[in-house]
Amino acid sequence: MDQRLDATQVRGSDERRRLLLSLGMLCYPFLAAAGVAQYARGAGLVVGYILLAGISICYLAVVMASMRSAWRVYWLLLMFMTVMAVLVAPLAHESVMILTAVIVPAAAARVSARPAVALVGLGVAACVVTPMLVSGWDTGQGWYYAVAVIFTTVLVHAFSRTAEANQQLREARAEVARLASDAERNRIARDLHDLLGHSLTAITVKSGLARRLAADGPPAALAEIESVEQLARQTLADVRAAVSGYQDVTLAGELARGRELLRAAGVAADLPTACDMVPSSRQELFGWVVREGLTNVVRHARASRCTVALTASAVEVRDDGVGGSDGTGSGLDGLRARVAAAGGVLTAGPADPRGWSLRVEAPQ
Repeated sequence: MDQRLDATQVRGSDERRRLLLSLGMLCYPFLAAAGVAQYARGAGLVVGYILLAGISICYLAVVMASMRSAWRVYWLLLMFMTVMAVLVAPLAHESVMILTAVIVPAAAARVSARPAVALVGLGVAACVVTPMLVSGWDTGQGWYYAVAVIFTTVLVHAFSRTAEANQQLREARAEVARLASDAERNRIARDLHDLLGHSLTAITVKSGLARRLAADGPPAALAEIESVEQLARQTLADVRAAVSGYQDVTLAGELARGRELLRAAGVAADLPTACDMVPSSRQELFGWVVREGLTNVVRHARASRCTVALTASAVEVRDDGVGGSDGTGSGLDGLRARVAAAGGVLTAGPADPRGWSLRVEAPQ
């Protein structure tokens, strides 16, 4: 519980820092507003301010979309920002170029290194060259805007890398906590088995022997001995059931063990770090699916990457290897029987464009 609260606090701290950074970035629309105040009059002044307010709101929405990994919304909002910047250009003149220090870093943060460098180069060139090409624009501020683009991109990149490192740290801590929990469960199970199981077995055997020896004795003594034997047998059964419960397959445990298994096999693992969206009634079943799927990836697939996708009603293990088994085998047959008993549907076969997919859909 404390670890979950700590992770929530760290995540909230990251989000607050990101919001503060985004509020600082709003200084650029304010600088563009100075250009609108200088060059626009009347209705144009009002329209310019409205467009800059829209750009500011869109940028804050872009930050929120990034926090929630809503990348389609992210790019759509960036497109709206770009359109509004183009519309405000006739009203702000060369001052509009400062908005590239907002748009370019946001776009560069979500692409790989080479496209990011190309975007920054394009933004710098636009800041320097565009005022030279448009009649009536002041060319003296072009390099100032270009430096702002470079500086802001580096700042956003550094912050993004720090946020990613914090996220990886949280995931690592959550994984360590899961592994520690599983290890503790297994230790308790071993202790129950070793300390109580053997003693109760001995008590049960000796009670049976005493019952046979006392067969001709007083009925009351015989009844007490039989009661002791029954109690010992029932307690032994309870201990074995408890040990079996402690050693049950769990989805969180299988994801944690699977990550280590794939890492040891040299397979890049794209596994979910949380499984809270899966109802408790399906956690064990999905745990068996993950165990069987990852075992087959390591044994048969010769893959370079493996992905586990989770929803509330389905789990899929997919790799990019040469293909899994032929869909048969004791492990997969046993899993198919387990899924059928739960009322689910198992699908296993080649994935498109390559690799193998094992998918289980639970009943709604």
